[in-house]
Amino acid sequence: MSTGGIALLLSVTPHRFAGLDTIGTIVFIFCLAVFILLTSLLLTRFILFPGTFRFTLHHPTESLFIPTFLLALATLISCTHAYGVPKTGPWLMVALRVVFWVYSALAFLLAVLQYHLLFTGKPLTLQSMTPAWLLPIFPIMLSGTIASSIAGSQPYDQASAILVAGLTFQGLGIMVATFMYANYLGRLMSNGLPSPNMRPGMFIAVGPPSFTALALIGMANDAAAVLPTVFIVGTSAVPSAQVLKILAVASGIFLWTLSLFFFCISLSATLSGFKEMRFHLSWWSFVFPNTGFIIAAISIGQAIESEGILWMCSVATILEIVVFIGVGIAHSTALWKGEICWPGKDEDRDD
Repeated sequence: MSTGGIALLLSVTPHRFAGLDTIGTIVFIFCLAVFILLTSLLLTRFILFPGTFRFTLHHPTESLFIPTFLLALATLISCTHAYGVPKTGPWLMVALRVVFWVYSALAFLLAVLQYHLLFTGKPLTLQSMTPAWLLPIFPIMLSGTIASSIAGSQPYDQASAILVAGLTFQGLGIMVATFMYANYLGRLMSNGLPSPNMRPGMFIAVGPPSFTALALIGMANDAAAVLPTVFIVGTSAVPSAQVLKILAVASGIFLWTLSLFFFCISLSATLSGFKEMRFHLSWWSFVFPNTGFIIAAISIGQAIESEGILWMCSVATILEIVVFIGVGIAHSTALWKGEICWPGKDEDRDD
């Protein structure tokens, strides 16, 4: 997810130089290779050790990370459009359209199934609540983000359906996330901050408003390109796409500010416990949600033509790449020392 997020960020960062697209393409190909490798290893584990998938599906903590498979797939779809469509024929646009509908159906089914299992499985307490509870609804929410990426390259009849579906699923995702925020803030008020090792996961809360903001603005931009002047019946007095763009930008700013709040809360919590932290896979939350945070700000800056915002985003892009490299080094070091992916260690502990 994080590698794909970096590739997507490189494709939209506002201040560009020769060779940036090539760098982004290399990162995207590396992300695709890592995705295939990890998927193959997981499938091998489930085949060689029967029952492990069922255990994962019903485990109250491990099961929350099943949706990350679809989250990674969502970034790959968006990156495929960003780097592949300009260099291929119309067949890729058709393929992306098919993949969008399959992805949306799978993401919706996963959200319903997984929350059903959580509701009927081992009871979870408010004290144990983390932003990871948002993960089952995250993939369906990214249907809107994918729609904002691919709709502009589709024919009108297909683009309009994709935009409506994207808005529908994005709305579902942000509404469920909003309900979860009530539990999350209640947990922080009543039980304080999570343990230092778990605090990087607080950045997951930055994601839903950020991705909703960039999806709304992106879909509004596509609507201006593909929709007719009158799209909604009975509104012939005003161009539908222009009204949607105004609403999208205003809503995007509103939502991005909420992301900024969660970003600042997460950052202050992480810094206050940084000396006590050891590497945990939740450190990748420093990257993936925050790429959406930066891309949403880029969309807002472009919509209102603010060079100040765009330069701030360029600086943030550089910092995010530094963080990405740092987390990657920490991950490799922890793996080499047997501090993760080892029996009784971190996420492999039976808790």
